[in-house]
Amino acid sequence: MQCYTELTPPTAVTHSITLQFVPGQGTNLAVAKSSLLQIFKTKVVSAELEAPASTLHSNASKSAAKYGSRLSNDDDGLEASFLGGDNMGQKADRAHSTKLVLLHEASLPGIITGLARIKSRITSSGADALLVAFKDARLSLVEWDARRQALTTVSIHYYEQDELQGAPWASNLGNYANFLVADPGSRCAALKFGPRNLAILPFRQADEDIDMGDWDDAPKPSRGLSDAVIDGANSIEETPYSPSFVLRLSNLDPTLLHPVHLAFLYQYREPTFGILSSTTSASNSLGRKDHFTYMVFTLDLQQKASTTLLSIGGLPQDLFRVVPLPAPVGGALLVGANELIHIDQAGKANGVAVNPMTKHATSFTLVDQSELNLRLEGSTIEVLLPDLGEFLIVLHDGRMALLSFRIDGRTVSGLEIKMISQEAGGSIIPCRAVSLSRLGRSAMFVGSEEGDSLVIGWSSLLKNGARKRSRIADVGIELDLEDEDLEEEDDDDDDDLYGEDTPAKQQLVTTSGVASGGDLTFRVHDRLISIAPIHRITYGQPDWVADSEEARNSAGVSSNLQLVCAVGRGKAGSLAVMNVEMQPKVIGKFDFPEARGLWTVCAKQPIPKSLQGDKEGGTISNDYDTPGQYDKFMIVAKVDLDGYETSDVYALTAAGFESLTGTEFEPAAGFTVEAGTLGKDSRIIQVLKSEVRCYDGNLGLSQIIPMLDENTGAEPRVLSASFADPYLLLIRDDSSVFVIFARVDKNNAEYELEELENDDQTLGATKWLTGCLYTDTDGIFDESDVKKRANGVQKPEGNILMFLLSADGALYIYRLPDLSKPLYVAKDLSYIPPGLSADFTARKGTPKEKIAQLLVADLGDTAHKAPYLILRHENDDLTFYQPFRFRASSSSNSGLSDTLFFHKLPNSSFAKPAEEAPEDDTPHAPRFLSMRRCANVSGYSTVFLPGSSPSFVIKSSKSLPKVVGLQGSGVQAMSSFHTEGCEHGFIYADSHGIARVTQIPTDCSYAELGLSTKKVPIGVDVDTISYHPPSKSYVAGCNKEEPFELPKDDDYHKEWAREILAFKPMAERGVLNLISPVTWSIIDSVELEQSETVLCVETLNLEVSESTNERKQLVAVGTALCKGEDHPTRGHVYVYDVVDVIPEPGRPETNRKLKLVAKEDIPRGAVTAISEVGRQGLMLVAQGQKCMVRGLKEDGTLLPVAFMDMSCHVTSVKEVPGTGLCLMSDAFKGVWFTGYTEEPYKMMLLGKSCTRMEVLNADFLPDGKELFIVASDAEGHIHILQFDPEHPKSLQGHLLLHRTSFNTGAHLPTSSRLLPIARDVSPSLVRANNYEPAPQLLLFASPTGVLSTLRPLSESSYRRLSSLASQLATTLPHAAGLNPKAYRMPSAHCPLPGVDAGLGRNIVDGSMLQRFTELGTGRRGEIAGRAGYNGADEVRGELETILGWAGLRYL
Repeated sequence: MQCYTELTPPTAVTHSITLQFVPGQGTNLAVAKSSLLQIFKTKVVSAELEAPASTLHSNASKSAAKYGSRLSNDDDGLEASFLGGDNMGQKADRAHSTKLVLLHEASLPGIITGLARIKSRITSSGADALLVAFKDARLSLVEWDARRQALTTVSIHYYEQDELQGAPWASNLGNYANFLVADPGSRCAALKFGPRNLAILPFRQADEDIDMGDWDDAPKPSRGLSDAVIDGANSIEETPYSPSFVLRLSNLDPTLLHPVHLAFLYQYREPTFGILSSTTSASNSLGRKDHFTYMVFTLDLQQKASTTLLSIGGLPQDLFRVVPLPAPVGGALLVGANELIHIDQAGKANGVAVNPMTKHATSFTLVDQSELNLRLEGSTIEVLLPDLGEFLIVLHDGRMALLSFRIDGRTVSGLEIKMISQEAGGSIIPCRAVSLSRLGRSAMFVGSEEGDSLVIGWSSLLKNGARKRSRIADVGIELDLEDEDLEEEDDDDDDDLYGEDTPAKQQLVTTSGVASGGDLTFRVHDRLISIAPIHRITYGQPDWVADSEEARNSAGVSSNLQLVCAVGRGKAGSLAVMNVEMQPKVIGKFDFPEARGLWTVCAKQPIPKSLQGDKEGGTISNDYDTPGQYDKFMIVAKVDLDGYETSDVYALTAAGFESLTGTEFEPAAGFTVEAGTLGKDSRIIQVLKSEVRCYDGNLGLSQIIPMLDENTGAEPRVLSASFADPYLLLIRDDSSVFVIFARVDKNNAEYELEELENDDQTLGATKWLTGCLYTDTDGIFDESDVKKRANGVQKPEGNILMFLLSADGALYIYRLPDLSKPLYVAKDLSYIPPGLSADFTARKGTPKEKIAQLLVADLGDTAHKAPYLILRHENDDLTFYQPFRFRASSSSNSGLSDTLFFHKLPNSSFAKPAEEAPEDDTPHAPRFLSMRRCANVSGYSTVFLPGSSPSFVIKSSKSLPKVVGLQGSGVQAMSSFHTEGCEHGFIYADSHGIARVTQIPTDCSYAELGLSTKKVPIGVDVDTISYHPPSKSYVAGCNKEEPFELPKDDDYHKEWAREILAFKPMAERGVLNLISPVTWSIIDSVELEQSETVLCVETLNLEVSESTNERKQLVAVGTALCKGEDHPTRGHVYVYDVVDVIPEPGRPETNRKLKLVAKEDIPRGAVTAISEVGRQGLMLVAQGQKCMVRGLKEDGTLLPVAFMDMSCHVTSVKEVPGTGLCLMSDAFKGVWFTGYTEEPYKMMLLGKSCTRMEVLNADFLPDGKELFIVASDAEGHIHILQFDPEHPKSLQGHLLLHRTSFNTGAHLPTSSRLLPIARDVSPSLVRANNYEPAPQLLLFASPTGVLSTLRPLSESSYRRLSSLASQLATTLPHAAGLNPKAYRMPSAHCPLPGVDAGLGRNIVDGSMLQRFTELGTGRRGEIAGRAGYNGADEVRGELETILGWAGLRYL
């Protein structure tokens, strides 16, 4: 069987909502991405507006200048081009930006269809609860569990019973528009499901009358037992909800036969909702106008009854949404395709027409603003300025408009729409928005399924047109303000925007005064990267300008292939270029085989005595201070060919690396273990194995501390060291620790190193394995009360913590300089529990994990960073723990031992195996390489893992920590590298003896998807893409919208030539773009006919000469020509060649063009799919209802030689290369398996599936000697079929056998690519011929942005992994109380695609296997034993070969 694994998380945002979900984190944003739920907080930071692109390009080009290839102090050394330069960054404008910070994310085994905020005051956390709706009428009420730092499920509600489905002939639940709405007062929520069912879920409130306390002063009755759940021993636990009930809409009113949309309204004492409906179905309403009705009902939750308050008929039939409006406007806004209609509480209607089509579609009285020519389909509306009654409209193409209400007293007298100009930021949103969520006074989240989701902000304009910016009195203070610092607690409507504020808050309000919406300017504050929807995937080779410095530098650190996806829609159309590992930007490289350790330091020079008297009042040169300075020295630990260990120091100057002489630095002193600075960068510390040396800023030796035990006379060797100014921690080979303190003299002029006094016998008697120092800048480890801790304000001498791991696996935390007793002790860290606390105790007999290194480091980016505890295992796997503080309400203790907890984060990445050394190399003892903290590498606070699996631990403010590998061989030395020519980069030496000065490319994202992703904007829909290997270029089939005009030359419709229409419909027009991977720019374009769209583009190896049988790689393009219902659909087949031409001046990549070789007109039907077929260089073309084999003739025509009649619409055509075995999928009639022969030319049907299956994509999956057919339908199911003529049920092969079906949820595969699995095979196995050929897998792409794989498994692996997945499904907790097994089962209404021969088997769920690492060591061994493994290590070895990007490291 097979294993299905999701490689990337979904990125398309489907829903969002703001609420107070996590206590103490201000306003939170809940974002749903199909099956992924993320909780964010907002953070306001001081940011610089982006500089002009020309300046950035100029600076980047200067940084990439070349330099020499030798490491010496001569002219052949490194050039000044990367060590120094004259370019200074242009000063950018500063402003305040709202950033998103991820607090939690949960992958849910279900499809999220709605979110609702429930402001219940009786939740356990005291904050809001979140109601989540799932497909097929399911609700889950979740809240935040501060103790577990995760979601906890309060209740689950199912409405899938047969008695609720209505008539027997009613369709399935999934075919109806089911949506969730909640009362603004959180008194109840309603789920509309099925044709006309409404489930009401009431909620209890702390106060009986929400916001109505003045109306009823009578004493409230006590709650009865009916309002509580009795829990065991006579204890009563109150639930935040009451029993739900289901209402038939037809019982509320007989005319509610076809509901369109509903929403709860504001300003009502009882829960009240408005519903838009029709008495006529959409299919029977053609030719009728104004048959919609808007009705308002109020609910009596106690009596389960309703009362009709309002009914308005004669509304336009193109209305599709009800938007409730808060005060001061009130009422509801009805949104239609051509109009907006407001209906107040009294039933008074005011509307506005937005295009000329309105007068043809309705007779309803509307104010004419048809000159706007707006299309409101797919638009979203949200409150912008509540006090002024102004709302933001985001249209389907991303343009923004302001909706204003004219209010006379308490009555709305009119509506007005004003477009936001491009100069004011009206076009910053490139695509349609699916949700708008207000984040504060002047920020809003824009969720999108078609591109990146944005956080946009607005600011007012002064009279002179300048943008008003908030100021801080102290400009030296870096803004790091939480969102709650800018808002008041009531965030229902984000308070009164122009009310009284404190002076501090008034300084930070960007929208103030009496500015109206027309005086606002918008800009992007933050974005969530999205690669959805993925239309097509291909792969190609990276390319550079021939013989360029970049091409030479990239050798060895670039992948063989790169994955390129066509993503996005509209103006958000892009190419996503992805690599599994990070491809560093190499500034320069040189041979450095003896390097075993690299450390760059920035030290200030000692101040001369002549200047010491003026240092306080005068100005001192930058040489005597370090803020903003570049690195000055680099210390290198070396091992020569004879194994002799030395250390050298080099100066980083404008002339290159200069080997320093004449200093007191002694190379023969030994091997450097660690190097850094102490004493506020005034002392350079060199840690040797036997001693610690201290130098001043000029490398003058000032002190030596030997490693000598005065009591025993032993001389222990230093194994590792950790710096945190003014302390230095040494771990020695006798398992002891040595702490050094840099003490300053009375004049604050000189620093002296001395050993820190140790009064704790535990510290001296315990055997220590590893440890580190950490500077606590955020106060997460502060001993004060959790609720009273200062945010980031610490005493300078009390924020240095020492973390130690003992030999028995206990974690000790000391606060320096106090070594008398540990601050915190967790005795069972080595058991790797899911949650670690001081009182955690593992079960006896549980095996321990071997930990090689412990490190506490800040991870994040410039927007946000936080501390994490990182454990490095012996096999270089990493485990992440996030510290957090929590104090139970019943606990009176506020010490660190009672309030500090560590939460284990998911990490399913595995380290690569160690490289096998060649036999002729002299073996050296393996040297342990410690993880390296990097404070700023291209803006990331990161940790680097050296060794055979070099990786960065990357985290952004909007993601969890991810392990991203570094492309190339193993790394044996690494350090950060900060010079003028290579700012915030790093230098490393690989296992082949090559050192590189590099940077992390800033045009790529890493943490969001866990791999290197670069988005190349195209600006139009990119529907398909193909790689052309001979030219190393890509051909993208794009479609752009343009106004549609009827043919003027039609002989049957002469009146079309006289038609004059101002508001024209939009139609797509195809464009072929030739894209160069050198610069990722369009170098050639071919525009197709009007209304002709590109459907498929493939690179085929075709025969171009009938006489010589010459073959050539050509690009075949299939199109569809649709000019309306009055004309039949036609198509074309184009064949292009990519030829060499003279490039444009200054653009060497423009040396290729598209040349038309052949064109074939298809009179009936569109060309939907193209593939190679056979061995003679022919192509298989799916044209209309036929699949035809065609050959390219020398006269430019395509000769048909064989065909196969199909049913309706062919969605994909695939062939097993060179065999003639073809697979064709029909959009309505299933899968066809055919054979093609060349002597004679003939196509024959071998087998077919069920004819009631809607197939979107089909492909082959070879597995040894077996050939499987994988088909995906419109419901998200993957069906495994097989052609077996010997099976008795197959009718001699005419019916395909159905092996199994698997539900992918919302991630339905729309395209696929068959890729080989590259396995790491040792040379010894190759020589012995003891390995099998590598199998293949299918790579799927989905509209939600998920990339997934389906890979075959051996019988033994399948049995064990299937059992392991079942054990994990019953052991692990699942968010929202969902069932992962039921989620993966096919739907009950899914038709059987073929003859059932599955024998109860199913595809293994790789998403469940990825959670194996969430278990502790003991549970892992227990689950592994139940599944038939010998231990957890064997499970890891098998998961390493099937999960993630295993076997695809060549990408």
